[in-house]
Amino acid sequence: GKMCHFLSQNSQPAIRGDDITVKSYKVESRITSRFCHTTVKSSVVNSGPNAQSIGFNVQIPKRAFITNFTMNVNGIMFVGSVKEKTVARNLYAQARARGKAAGLVRYGTDMETFKTEVHVPPGSKIEFELHYQEMMQRKLGFYEHSLYLQPGRLVPQFQVDVYIYEPNGIASVETPNTLGEHFSGMAKLTSSKDKAHVVFKPSLQQQRKCENCTTSAIDGIFTVKYDVLRDSNAGELHVSDGHFVHFFAPANLSPLPKNIVFVIDVSGSMWGVKMKQTVEAMQTILDDLTMDDYFSIVDFNHNVRCWSEELVPGSTIQVAEAKKYIQNIKPNGGTNINEALMRAVQMLVKASNQGMIDPRSVSMIMLVSDGDPTVGEIKLSAIQKNVKKVMREEFSLFSLGIGFDVDYDFLERIAMENRGVAQRIYTSHDASDQIRRFYSQVSSPLLRKITVQFPEDSVSDVTQNHFDKYFSGSELVVAGKVLPSESTTLNSFTTAFADRLDLSLQTEADYLELDAALAQQQHAFTGFARQMWAYITVNQLLAERSLAPTAGKKRKITQRILTLAVEHQFVTPLTALLVESEEAKERLLADSPRDPKQGLQMVHSIPLWVQMTTPAPPSHAERPLPDHITIGVVVNGQLVGSKRVEEKEKVYTYFGTISVFYQPDGIRVSVTTDRIDLTDGRNNHSFTWGATADITQDRVKVSIVKDSKVMVTVDDKITVMVLLHRVWKKHPTHVDFLGLYIPNNNQYSSQAHGLIGQFGQEPEVRVFNLHQGADPLKKEATMEVKGNKLVVTRGWQKDYRRDQKRGSDVFCWFIHNSGKGFIDGHYTNYIVPRLDSFLPLPL
Repeated sequence: GKMCHFLSQNSQPAIRGDDITVKSYKVESRITSRFCHTTVKSSVVNSGPNAQSIGFNVQIPKRAFITNFTMNVNGIMFVGSVKEKTVARNLYAQARARGKAAGLVRYGTDMETFKTEVHVPPGSKIEFELHYQEMMQRKLGFYEHSLYLQPGRLVPQFQVDVYIYEPNGIASVETPNTLGEHFSGMAKLTSSKDKAHVVFKPSLQQQRKCENCTTSAIDGIFTVKYDVLRDSNAGELHVSDGHFVHFFAPANLSPLPKNIVFVIDVSGSMWGVKMKQTVEAMQTILDDLTMDDYFSIVDFNHNVRCWSEELVPGSTIQVAEAKKYIQNIKPNGGTNINEALMRAVQMLVKASNQGMIDPRSVSMIMLVSDGDPTVGEIKLSAIQKNVKKVMREEFSLFSLGIGFDVDYDFLERIAMENRGVAQRIYTSHDASDQIRRFYSQVSSPLLRKITVQFPEDSVSDVTQNHFDKYFSGSELVVAGKVLPSESTTLNSFTTAFADRLDLSLQTEADYLELDAALAQQQHAFTGFARQMWAYITVNQLLAERSLAPTAGKKRKITQRILTLAVEHQFVTPLTALLVESEEAKERLLADSPRDPKQGLQMVHSIPLWVQMTTPAPPSHAERPLPDHITIGVVVNGQLVGSKRVEEKEKVYTYFGTISVFYQPDGIRVSVTTDRIDLTDGRNNHSFTWGATADITQDRVKVSIVKDSKVMVTVDDKITVMVLLHRVWKKHPTHVDFLGLYIPNNNQYSSQAHGLIGQFGQEPEVRVFNLHQGADPLKKEATMEVKGNKLVVTRGWQKDYRRDQKRGSDVFCWFIHNSGKGFIDGHYTNYIVPRLDSFLPLPL
């Protein structure tokens, strides 16, 4: 329903221009574990005699976020990067001032349309490519993926591909014919246990509206619906790429009884089709009530009336009475939303206080309105405060906004703040279906107070994991980061209350299994877990931000959203997409509207990092420092494990990546066993181990010695040496790894920290009481350091700097318990989310 009306509201063809030839229009979606990455590509030629502006418009779903946009104009590549809005605008303005701007990429007001225009000479070839991502939401037992298709003309190569990969298996896939009779049966579907592929590829002739028409019949929404197999009610846990996602969608439980007050706007503006459709929807909704449910109706204009002052059971007699009452309503007058909501909440509170309603039942208010308050309290923020004050924490408010005059933002805020959701209803002949569909999503609550938990120290950065209600046919999703551990499985524990049951469920997932399976897939979106985590996190932060009580809180949340959006490359209301050519001479800017009701984006993924040296980032170095100190360098390493042969064998870990990030210049050097990457946020240069090279960018110098080592020097003050250790490819357990060496003459500030950085200024160490240890070859002793007495064991390590094959033995003291008492804090304090993350100080 909803999206079709959008097209009619806002009908703009995908490609705009006068004499243009659209060579191809291709859409590809990859859905993996309910996370979807969509790419829209079109290739166009300006075949007219004049220079002209050619536009590219894509309607995207309301909950999706753009992650990238690129444009190739006559061989010049324009690439997008997400920046803070102010940064992007400044860079864009600089380009404009030099007369170089090619145009502006911006959103329509509702951010549901991406628009860009580019001005090109005759004969120009342009390729547009837009990427966006979204999480599939389960409603009424299905995930529905919708693509807006509106080429606006006949296209020689027109193709849509949707690839689905669900590791636990696909229960059903269908392609309901939402594009109309003309294309019935034209979408081809192939599927196996865990994969499905839908292709829609009408020929030029099939696209024509009629035999000899020159207009295209493709105008509307292409839909794929599917659901997954669920083996148990405990949910599925997917672990990939250092992140986890837990899906929870139990079935076969009996619904909880519900208490529901319908609050219906009957002001003058509801007259006509809006009221007719609302009355029609209410007939079916009231029929759904059972004897266990309690309900009442509040209708309001400038006054507030109640069909019954008290909640009554949903018996056939009461339902018939209520239907009659609603049919006789004649809309007129003003809108007093505040008073109506107050009255509805009072009804629920009273019923609850009098013990009329089952303590396990679910209480909700359903508000249907089409406009802003005009009578009584009309300040939206005051209404919001009033409602929040009286609502009990077990009540939910759902709001339906009818038509376009309604302040939908306000309805969404009061619903969100009171544990509900909002839905916009489009005024048309099927508005009653839209209302009914929304009601069915919330009409069957199965669980209360659901909490998903994980063992201590196994995960971090977990998204919302406590939910007030679970409705049949929907799904609860919790995501987070997986912390490195001895174990290779992650467990989740879910508790909830059903009609008469208290549930406690448990499920587990292997750390490596899914990544191995993904690597075999040709059309999977491998970064799904990290993106899903960021998507959920940013959406939750945006919701928190709109409800933030103080400016300070709001600023803090804004900063977190910005960091995530830039790191995961999402266009949110706080970021913009700067599009520039490689020489950065031409820039475009994509902005999302000021309107904060919109979402964000994401890109692919990184595992876990271990922090090593951090001379403090600027924020920790506010006092002036002497000139010779370099501020803002971080050296981090990422671990890889040896290949495992048997269950019982110990898995050894090694450095697989070492990264040096110099914050002031934004330069990162990332050394892996395959290559050396140098990134400055815009450009990425990659070098292999196969050649000796010296590279300098600003104050960062990289020297590669062929197949042997890399030296990274920052500001001539700090050097890091990385040695490459290659092993026999077919060795059963060994993996290639890196060695890290830090020279003694590096100059650190007193604020250097990290696993190694904290010893930039060496602590006082005294070793005494040398005696025989358990192993006759290894003596033991006591070490006094930082006020702690530790038992240490004599051993040796290899130094491969001189002899890279055999190495030379260096005697040293081994400190037990992962360095407890020797390093500041606990070793897990040194695990950071990204290769360029600084250590949050103090520990």
